[in-house]
Amino acid sequence: MSQTDAPAGPWTLRGAHTEYTVAVPGHGRWLELTAWGPHGVSTGPSPVAYAGPTPYFTAGDAAPVEYATDGLRPFAGADLVLETAGGDRGVQWRFVEADGDDAALRVVFADEATGARATLHYRIPAGTDVVERWVELANTGDAALRVVRAGSAGFSVPTPHGARLSYLWGQWAQEFQLDHVELTRGRFSVGSAQGVPGHAFAPWLAVRDRAGADGPTWGTALTWTGSWEIAADVENGGLTRVRVGRLLADGPLELPAGETLVLPVAAGAYSDDGLDGLARVWHRYQRQLAGDRLERVRPVLYNSWEATYFDVRADSQLELARVAAELGVETFVVDDGWFVGRDDDRGGLGDWTPDPAKFPDGFGAFVDEVRALGLNFGLWVEPECVSPRSRLYAEHPDWVYSVHGRPLTPIRNQYLLDLGRPEVAEFVHGTLDGLLSTYDIGYLKWDFNRPRTEPGRPGSGPVDLDGGHVANLYRILAALRRDHPGVLIEACAGGGARADLAMAARTDVIWPSDNTGPLDRLAIQYGFLHANAPHLMSSWVTDAPGIFDPRPRSLAFRFVLAMAGVLGIGADLRHWGPAQRAEAAEWIARYKRIRHVVTRGEVHLVGGPDQDRCAVQYTGVDGREIVVLAWHPGRLDGAGLLPSRPVRLPLRGLAPEGTYRHGEQVYSGAHLTSVGLPVRWSAEHDAELIVLTRD
Repeated sequence: MSQTDAPAGPWTLRGAHTEYTVAVPGHGRWLELTAWGPHGVSTGPSPVAYAGPTPYFTAGDAAPVEYATDGLRPFAGADLVLETAGGDRGVQWRFVEADGDDAALRVVFADEATGARATLHYRIPAGTDVVERWVELANTGDAALRVVRAGSAGFSVPTPHGARLSYLWGQWAQEFQLDHVELTRGRFSVGSAQGVPGHAFAPWLAVRDRAGADGPTWGTALTWTGSWEIAADVENGGLTRVRVGRLLADGPLELPAGETLVLPVAAGAYSDDGLDGLARVWHRYQRQLAGDRLERVRPVLYNSWEATYFDVRADSQLELARVAAELGVETFVVDDGWFVGRDDDRGGLGDWTPDPAKFPDGFGAFVDEVRALGLNFGLWVEPECVSPRSRLYAEHPDWVYSVHGRPLTPIRNQYLLDLGRPEVAEFVHGTLDGLLSTYDIGYLKWDFNRPRTEPGRPGSGPVDLDGGHVANLYRILAALRRDHPGVLIEACAGGGARADLAMAARTDVIWPSDNTGPLDRLAIQYGFLHANAPHLMSSWVTDAPGIFDPRPRSLAFRFVLAMAGVLGIGADLRHWGPAQRAEAAEWIARYKRIRHVVTRGEVHLVGGPDQDRCAVQYTGVDGREIVVLAWHPGRLDGAGLLPSRPVRLPLRGLAPEGTYRHGEQVYSGAHLTSVGLPVRWSAEHDAELIVLTRD
């Protein structure tokens, strides 16, 4: 087949409920999308017919191009921009070859002038409706190239009436705030230049046509734990084109002759059931990413941070552990403050040796005492950071990111280690491997409390700092999982600044936020569950008030809220009286009875934190158990509460003819779907856990 005078394809990848079809037009200059939606239904866009000499438009500017260079789309936004040593740009693809089946596809394009060669990869994991896309970019020429823009994919979505874009914004202690913007024309973009996904935005975006708010919905997310960007362009021809990829915040990357750069996986998802349905698509995908580790029970844990902060001593920790064990907690985690030099946040990071003054009988003996209570033992670490007042920094000041001749920027009184350096990666891996090999540790909370501010490695020349850091992070996580398969790993970054698909695949639990105030946390978790599955969502019961919404809520509210994912406790249990401890023990026991449904079930989000009804429905794998967690987010002083009229929670996905039982109450599936499950709120009753069983 000629490369320029005949089309190639189409190729169709098939998911559980959707199809993704692409083809190479006869000119052979690009790959374009022809359909993305339910099986057998062509819901995908088609090229706008700009026939003949149309002013101010190139053919590529009007087409649903899958992976565009600036030579192909010079005006409408490119996924890839390359530059020669002489400053020339404008790569022009020519189709080379393709092979694949209905689950995976490989399409190759090349540019003769620069020697650039792009292999476009597609894959739909079995049982999902998510298409994974990534690019291998090779330099087959004789001279180095500069990568100026490094997108992984462009997704074209039909939005003839304009786009309704949904995104997750935030800041420290207020992550994952779901919001929306309507765009009839122009560009909307989110991203992070911090070397980490960050608090400001999550690497996730959902797109709908403005006229179909609860109908067909497309989503994108990025599998990358460094700097990133997602940009949506609403174009004149009725398409919204979403570009997803790395953000080269430190400047262009060098691609030497003969070298290959593999770009991160960009994931695209589709649901015909709005944002709620799209969330379930992401959840199924993330359960697939977890592999056999999904089968592991996420334990009820206690974390001592909010009880003791840096004042970690063996006697006080054991006092907390004894109470936690009595309540039914399964894992006890010692947080920051256990190592030498760590009496506050000004020292100690990097010197990962247990402080003998805090553990006079030895740290190993302390761990054994915790385990003798029937608890697994967990430990907090922040291995990528170093304190200026530490032995490690004194010995290796060159190990931190720095720019020659410029002062370092401390954040939280600490610097960031350059993990891309082989010797630093070896130190971090050796430190963690040593701790896990020496002590009986079953849970590791890996924190990361500062972004990268100095984009430099003195004396190294051009280097991909972001890529090197992320690659070694992944290598270390893989090695720890391989050598210590029984250890569960929690991803944390000053709260939820490291929540992306790559961490979802490489860790077992994600900490969404440092804010555990009840109403603040309700909004955080509501947004988090739109992009992430419940088995990833760690949540604690504490006594902390809300930062942004300080209205008080009951202990029951806090427990039901924390039970929406992986239950933990962080309150100072020494201050809880007998009644609180008894209530806590009962909630923990109830959670253990429903944990398999919460962490494995199908999720439906009912209402929201800004409505009079807010609940999450979990339907068990076999459809016989339905767990409903509900909260009253409004005023508790009686205003707006009508005791004679309960709030109705419309449930989803039930068999209309089925019979569902809750105690003595019996409902039909049709009733629960159309009328709703009744709950009544009062000043004393602000949360509910309901378990329905299908007869």
